Amino acid sequence: MSELRRRIYRLHTGLIGLLLLFFLCGSASAAGGDPWAPFDAPWFDQVGIAEGLPHSVTTALVQDRQGLIWIGTQGGVTRYDGYRTQVFGAGIGTAAGLPDAYVRSLLALPDGGVLIGTDAGGLARFDPASNAFRTYPIGANGTSDGKIYTLATDHAGGVWIATERGLDHLDLRTDTISHLRLGPGISSRNFSVLQDRAGNLWLGNNNGLFVRHTGSTGFVRPAHADGAPRNAGVATVLSNQVWAIHEDHSGRLWVGSGQAGAAYRDIDGQWQTVPGFSGYQGTARQPTVRDFLETVAGTIWIGTDGSGVIEYTPGSDHVRMIDHDAAVPSSLPGSGVRALLQDRSENIWVATDFGAARTNTRARTAFSMLPSPLNPLALANSNVHGIYVDSRSRIWLGLSSGLIDVIDLKAGSMQHLHLGGSQAHRDVHSFTETADGSIWVATQGLARIDPDTLAIQSSVLPALDNTTVLNLQSDASQLLLGTYEGAYRYDTHTHKLDHLTHLANDPHSLASNTVRQITRVGSNWWYSTTAGISIASDTSGDSFDQLTHRSGDPTSLPQDFVSSVTLDPKGRLWVSTFGGLGKIDPYVPGGPYRFHNIGIQQGLASDKLNAVLADGSGNVWLSMSNGVAAVDGDTLAVRNLGTRDGLRISGYISIAAAHAPGGELLFGGLGGLTVIRPQEQPPKNRNAPLMITQAVLDGVSLPFGQLPHDGDTLTLNRHGRSLRAGFALLDYQAPMETSYSYRMEGFDDDWIELPKGSLPTAIYTNLPYGDYTLRLRAKTHGMYPRSIETSLHVSVSPFWYETILANILGILLLLVAIFGLVHLRTLYLRQQARNLQRQIDDRTRDLQAANQRLDQLAGTDELTGIYNRRRFLELVQDRRKLATHHAGCMALLDLDHFKLVNDTYGHLAGDAVIRAATAVIQQHCRSGDLVGRYGGEELLLCLPDTDLQHAMVVSERIREALAHTSVEHDGQSISVTVSIGVAAMCPDESIEQWLSRADKALYEAKRAGRNRCVIAS
Repeated sequence: MSELRRRIYRLHTGLIGLLLLFFLCGSASAAGGDPWAPFDAPWFDQVGIAEGLPHSVTTALVQDRQGLIWIGTQGGVTRYDGYRTQVFGAGIGTAAGLPDAYVRSLLALPDGGVLIGTDAGGLARFDPASNAFRTYPIGANGTSDGKIYTLATDHAGGVWIATERGLDHLDLRTDTISHLRLGPGISSRNFSVLQDRAGNLWLGNNNGLFVRHTGSTGFVRPAHADGAPRNAGVATVLSNQVWAIHEDHSGRLWVGSGQAGAAYRDIDGQWQTVPGFSGYQGTARQPTVRDFLETVAGTIWIGTDGSGVIEYTPGSDHVRMIDHDAAVPSSLPGSGVRALLQDRSENIWVATDFGAARTNTRARTAFSMLPSPLNPLALANSNVHGIYVDSRSRIWLGLSSGLIDVIDLKAGSMQHLHLGGSQAHRDVHSFTETADGSIWVATQGLARIDPDTLAIQSSVLPALDNTTVLNLQSDASQLLLGTYEGAYRYDTHTHKLDHLTHLANDPHSLASNTVRQITRVGSNWWYSTTAGISIASDTSGDSFDQLTHRSGDPTSLPQDFVSSVTLDPKGRLWVSTFGGLGKIDPYVPGGPYRFHNIGIQQGLASDKLNAVLADGSGNVWLSMSNGVAAVDGDTLAVRNLGTRDGLRISGYISIAAAHAPGGELLFGGLGGLTVIRPQEQPPKNRNAPLMITQAVLDGVSLPFGQLPHDGDTLTLNRHGRSLRAGFALLDYQAPMETSYSYRMEGFDDDWIELPKGSLPTAIYTNLPYGDYTLRLRAKTHGMYPRSIETSLHVSVSPFWYETILANILGILLLLVAIFGLVHLRTLYLRQQARNLQRQIDDRTRDLQAANQRLDQLAGTDELTGIYNRRRFLELVQDRRKLATHHAGCMALLDLDHFKLVNDTYGHLAGDAVIRAATAVIQQHCRSGDLVGRYGGEELLLCLPDTDLQHAMVVSERIREALAHTSVEHDGQSISVTVSIGVAAMCPDESIEQWLSRADKALYEAKRAGRNRCVIAS
């Protein structure tokens, strides 16, 4: 049969089974279970050829001691860590591979290995110490046949092997196989085997079910009551080919047959039927039962070859089918189920004829309802625009294209309605219920539905037939309508229609013509618009108070684009906007309206919020542009839901939201309906390990048995010094939402974050010699995020020249070489130093003479040869420090009427006068006195260790000498006088202050008539 024909056949078979099972199911609420159970279809993530499986037909599943999943296929066996697949196929030549690529059964061994039963090649054992397979012989000292149907533990260090031609036992301690004699009346063909907790050995045979009781040596048929109608089905099952046997936690024994369905023996020893699935259905035969799995206490999944999975709880009068749905990608990939497995993180794995699939049973906070034309309990359309719960607890969903779904949780049913006329292809946005029980529908205009017959009356208000109604509320006899063109009030009794709009010059009109939601808050109606909130006191008023965002005011509305408003049970008001969430606590009618704003900085994944709902505990839940978040009503802590919580629909653009009758929260999105169970807490269990699942050291792959665990040490060869370590969090939940990072302490400065979607792998090459710590980290996301770390020691072996002995020898040789070189260089440098010293001495003498000359030139006045101002003041400062008893005087001399000399005789004559005056001053100075030119015709005289009286004597002598001096220039005789200001040095006085006092005294001398000496005060 071709693959396409097989798909069509199984789809046809599945649809027949689906209709049969829905007939059997009835309501979930009647059985006292979760009313959402008929609608909560498991979401399966597929592992198929695209993920690396060698064949689409998967046949067996097992989780090994380390936590990795092994998937048997018709093309080999695959080891899977949630990200990587490593395929093992049939050996070629002398290669130690599988004896046959068609794998029928798998069993995990205590040493980390795996037993593989094949279709024709017999039994093989995977050795984790070498990553090789060892095949057991067929016949003597081996298995009875090459076709191995089932492998089962005997709970005592051995394995039972059901084959085409007998029943064998493998002793793992001695690694020997023995054959069991089955006795007369028992076919040699055995499909299944199980040793229960009491030690009884059950055999699923071609001729039915047999048991070897504890202490017995022979097999017999189990006792059951024949004749009763109920037990007729049991007898048919037990006498048919038995393909699957399972013992659940309560001790029930489940038996699945080749054509007669399944039955079970209860804990009191009585055999029971599975409703509609025990015995033949007239002339029709049941699909083959391949496996059983207890998912939660008392609930059994029955894997069938052709009808998917049948879910049944003992004592219930109905079953539930979990089957492939061609319209739903998240359904089982195929209806032919070969094996079932629940791993240590409580994921359920299903091996189908179109790949393996897994579903997370712990993800119960949220689930999604999707559309499917093949399932009457699925949505009719994926776009949920409006949600409403009527007085009969029915849930109304407004969809695209005029479609409406009505969910009745009490009956466990769903009805699909379709608007007619001009509304047949329009989106359905909102619903409300009037006093007579009629359901009004907001779409392109309004429609009305009879609450009993569900008859639809389209276009009940022709005036609005061309108006898109976004929101609908009822208040007594009036309907309030939010549209893109403002708000309307419609009286269902008088049929009066009023229109409210935004008026640019009226601050009390609607804030905007786009009214997204109308909400009753206390006694007021709040209109949520794209320009803020307009608050009306009642339906008859046309005047509104406005709430808007004010720039710079953190207590104002977060943003003017308002999507929804809700009042929680604790009296707190919450407003969702396109700029975050606003909270008023407590809400007081009339204000003041002071908001506490919550946005991306507080942890929201997006600030583009659509709907906000409060749960019974006062926490609020938000639908966003990229998911759903929960905000703690008291602490305001934000938690964003993820796949681990069951959230599968990530995009929400409408304000569709409502409280379900049981307290669940409903959010509509582009992908379907999301149902939130706000009180759901994930079961507590141990954390899944973060493990290295593949490792390549210096180019050589490590066998699985040598992979390091937390705290172990890896040693890298001195030649390669490279490490490639693939790692994974082995919980198999939301792998794309788990973020990974790694860090080599002692080498990396910080954590290396791996890009989302990449294989978690740590890669290092050319690591320097030394000891390191490799840290691996996985972070999960969602409502309950956690961080898991694993670390191992990494030791890099040194080269010979990096050893301690080599380093010591090298250091000694280096020291000897250095000593020799230093000695030779010392001799050379000494000779060079002597030659250089001679050159230095010669150059130093020349340099000192030059420096002395430069210093003299730098401090000498070019005209007179005395000190210039800068040098004079430096020397005065030095002399002042050395003066005894702080004694000393300074005289400032200024040639009288010097400008007249320049103007009369010329500047050269002026220069001759200054030189002559300088000579006179020097004649009256001692060797320690200082003479300098202050500037122009002003000269300075410093008399160290001289009191004021003696300084005046010297100054008068100089004045008189200059007065009697005549300067000859160009045949002309020039006379000049001088005015002198004399100042004695004062303690704690700066040079500038000292000079300033002398300058003031000089000024007094000039003002008094010149040619005189004046003492400074």
